[in-house]
Amino acid sequence: MNKLKSLVTLTAMVSALLILNGCAGAKGDTKADKISAIHKMRSTDLADLYKLAPSARGHVTGAYGYAIFDNMGINLFLVSTGQGYGVARNNRTGKDTYMKMFSAGVGVGLGVKDFRGIFVFDNNAVFNRFVEHGWNVEGQADAAAKYKAEGGAVGLAIEVSPGVHLYQITKNGLAAQATIQGTKFWKDEELN
Repeated sequence: MNKLKSLVTLTAMVSALLILNGCAGAKGDTKADKISAIHKMRSTDLADLYKLAPSARGHVTGAYGYAIFDNMGINLFLVSTGQGYGVARNNRTGKDTYMKMFSAGVGVGLGVKDFRGIFVFDNNAVFNRFVEHGWNVEGQADAAAKYKAEGGAVGLAIEVSPGVHLYQITKNGLAAQATIQGTKFWKDEELN
């Protein structure tokens, strides 16, 4: 009987996570409304980043491209999920590609985590691989930012893969450490 009760409880928790997580996404009734909301999110997130780390402006604008994601994560006891949306910008062509993300993992906790991630891509190869093929972080990409005077903005970013840096903004400011585990990024077919 205890096993059945545990299974029912786990199923209820996972269902609640999926239902609550389904609320995450670009707001709007039409494609144009959703794209407008994403552009507003991008402007707000970049302004927040530049206020927290002024030297990041040069890193973002000088890079081959960047991607910004708004993610709402929910952690309910042992199961956590996150769902978000974003846009990847090719700085060389000015082209935007609208994307989605989803994450799932296991971890003890209870609550909702709202964070924004700004990926900066050093070159064409890593940017195109991210946009055209998506990105699937299996296992765990966990790194800590190195705060040092000579590093400038790059010293504040977290290198999550060769040629890919991440600034993670939380309600408390710029995160000194980020974990992106079990996260998948892909093109949003509806908006592209």
